[in-house]
Amino acid sequence: METTTVVVRVWMPDRPGALGQVASRIGAVRGDVLGIEILEHGADRVIDELTVSLPDEELIGLLTAEIDAVDGVSVEDVRIVEPDRVDPNLAALAGGAAMAEADADERLDVLCSAVQRLIEADWAVVLYDEEIISQVGESPDVGWLFAFLAGSGHLSEVDEALPGDLVWAHLVTAGLTVAAGRSGHVIHERERIRLSLLARLADALV
Repeated sequence: METTTVVVRVWMPDRPGALGQVASRIGAVRGDVLGIEILEHGADRVIDELTVSLPDEELIGLLTAEIDAVDGVSVEDVRIVEPDRVDPNLAALAGGAAMAEADADERLDVLCSAVQRLIEADWAVVLYDEEIISQVGESPDVGWLFAFLAGSGHLSEVDEALPGDLVWAHLVTAGLTVAAGRSGHVIHERERIRLSLLARLADALV
């Protein structure tokens, strides 16, 4: 039987039983939880990303309503993904392995493609000063992007002032910056940390 796989991002209170209540509501619409990842945790709130298999795409609206009905819980985003979507942690490892196996002159292109997949981004670039040296998708104006990144060096990976549609990491030794952006759903803390770790690996390889 053909099923629909969706990723649901859920804000919930950091209290015992909250996740169990959400899982129960998912089961009530015949959904099957395939995976859970904690994207952010703090201030008595948790943001979880749940991968759910549904027997019918038409159940997405009902699924959202059921989860929203749990006290203190709200759905940030629901999107359909491919059934064989790779776990983001495995995607990061796969990207690192691909860079290590690639020829030296191809590693930045491999990094750019890996970041685009890892972040599920609309675009990804590798910058050297104000020059794009590798790109996937259509990025913002490079002058604007360079100026923004230059003015954001004081922000940490978990700073609340970070934009929700843009993520970046510096390859300090190589003097490069990798950046990516997407619309539709917010980029959260765990995704930023994962990119930072991948960039550190890339820095050692390039």
